[in-house]
Amino acid sequence: MPRNTEPESEPEAESEDDLPEPFNARLVRVVRTSSSESFVIWQDDTRLGQVDIHYGWDIIHATLILEKDLTEDEQAGLVELIDEDAVASHLPRFSREDFLVTVFRAEEMEPFSDGPDPEELEADEDY
Repeated sequence: MPRNTEPESEPEAESEDDLPEPFNARLVRVVRTSSSESFVIWQDDTRLGQVDIHYGWDIIHATLILEKDLTEDEQAGLVELIDEDAVASHLPRFSREDFLVTVFRAEEMEPFSDGPDPEELEADEDY
């Protein structure tokens, strides 16, 4: 039986071609603490969802909540955008163990707050 004499190839490193297409959206920070951030995600005038990011020592966990349907490629592009625009500034890829993103599809029902009523705030501004 003939033997295969071709050398075994090593796994290829991730190239620029392997990265998802850039996703056209912007992140608007809602809140930031020493170990977490929350962003609303906008595409033009459409709210796509929200991402909550929690920073550990060497791992970063994000919960991505989408309000619109996105293809798998669009989701990958959005995760790449979140990584580049928010996460990498906190902990670059070479310094972290993992960036774990859990994606949900949801619909906002109603916000709850124990702060002042927005209508009262508007009334206070009318002198």
